[in-house]
Amino acid sequence: MSQSDQLFEALPEDAAPSGEPRKSGLGRTGILPSQAIRALIASGEIAGMAEIEDAQIQPASLDLRLGKVAYRIRASFLPGTKATVREKLTAVTFHEIDLTKGAVLEAGCVYLVPLVEHLKLRPTIAAFANPKSSTGRLDVFTRLIGDYQAAFDAVSEGYAGPLFAEICPRTFSIKVRYGSRLSQIRFRRRVSQQIDSDERPGRVGDRALRAIHSDVGLVEGEAAIREGLNLRISLEPIPPTGLVGYRARRYAGVIDVDQVGAYDVQQFWEAVHLGGDRRLVLDPHEFYILASKESVSVPPEYVAEMAPFDPLIGEYRVHYAGFFDPGFGYSEGKAPGAKAVLEVRSLDIPFIVEDGQIVGRLVYDRLTELPETLYGQGIGSHYQAQGLKLSKHFRQE
Repeated sequence: MSQSDQLFEALPEDAAPSGEPRKSGLGRTGILPSQAIRALIASGEIAGMAEIEDAQIQPASLDLRLGKVAYRIRASFLPGTKATVREKLTAVTFHEIDLTKGAVLEAGCVYLVPLVEHLKLRPTIAAFANPKSSTGRLDVFTRLIGDYQAAFDAVSEGYAGPLFAEICPRTFSIKVRYGSRLSQIRFRRRVSQQIDSDERPGRVGDRALRAIHSDVGLVEGEAAIREGLNLRISLEPIPPTGLVGYRARRYAGVIDVDQVGAYDVQQFWEAVHLGGDRRLVLDPHEFYILASKESVSVPPEYVAEMAPFDPLIGEYRVHYAGFFDPGFGYSEGKAPGAKAVLEVRSLDIPFIVEDGQIVGRLVYDRLTELPETLYGQGIGSHYQAQGLKLSKHFRQE
């Protein structure tokens, strides 16, 4: 039995997240925590061209590193179920870029980068990816691609093969290098008999979500729950400056993604202030950083994901990164303590949003067990207890 098998089998039979019915160890499914990710690394199911660093392992995800070369490509593509990524790559490549000494990826261009990490997963484990929070807040659109896959940001159960990142900086040109981390991957386990019957094993339904809110408090006050936890936008001026949010300045310069606190906010961002009506017109194809009205909480037994786009509420998206680690905004016995930062882009037409308008929803998934560490607990988390906050690259006053 492999180390990861031993870990999974060792889960206590009577453990179950709050608000959920108890299940046997054989029925336990959900997102794998950090210690299970370490076990997958030890067993060789997650590996890399360079040794995986401890700093890459987050409470319920693994940071992915860029490889040594980037391909400037004509257009985005998927390999489909009958081809590898490299078989499709030749037809769309303009030129190669060496990343070993650092290179600039230009805004508006599309790149494909082989990642350092590769997978050899067992048949009951699938993987899903998101941009890291700091990547999304720079308006860098990045997606995971795998061989023989028909969807972005996901690889099917039992996937064995390389991983690639499609990268398209939308507003700012960025400097990256070999080892830069723009995205993160998480792993979902389900038992074999569930594969055909449950498309999203571990997903928390609305009834259970209401029970969790009653128990620990997902937001302050009453929670609006419909196909997840609904979130409202805050356009209330923040005293004493009256700041509501930020709008990105185009052609402002290059941002090195590995530099923390290195850039002046005013050079790259325009402060957004509003009149008394608290309404904001989202101009087409402009990028805004705003915040939710609610402070939210992700209890230790769960992770959460922001649904990036809902055509029922408007032609815009409010989050590129969209992944919330266990412990985000959570403090036992206290009210939720962190806003959801919204990365907002109106798509084709101007769109008006008003203070308190529902703009997105958080969907929650169960972990298979409590992680070794939680978000913010001495692991260098940049956004715990956040309000309206830009990415870590900017000097915060």
